[in-house]
Amino acid sequence: MIGFLALLFPFVVLGFVLFMERVEEPLSRVAVERDIEEFLDGASQDELDAFVREGTDSALARFRARLGLRRRPRTRRADSSVVD
Repeated sequence: MIGFLALLFPFVVLGFVLFMERVEEPLSRVAVERDIEEFLDGASQDELDAFVREGTDSALARFRARLGLRRRPRTRRADSSVVD
């Protein structure tokens, strides 16, 4: 029985990951839509020009910098204060 569970476990985890991906995708899409709506409502002329020239990511970064809002980076960096 334990051997069967050990063989089944990776497939259960894979199924859970695929299910969570389907749940997360609509939520992230709504979050991006809200960010863009907020950006278009409160952006300055320079930020709108950046939006047209450079795209969404760059323009939203400038907008958040102006408002003082910083998003957490998507990738984690190794902490440089940790010494091996």
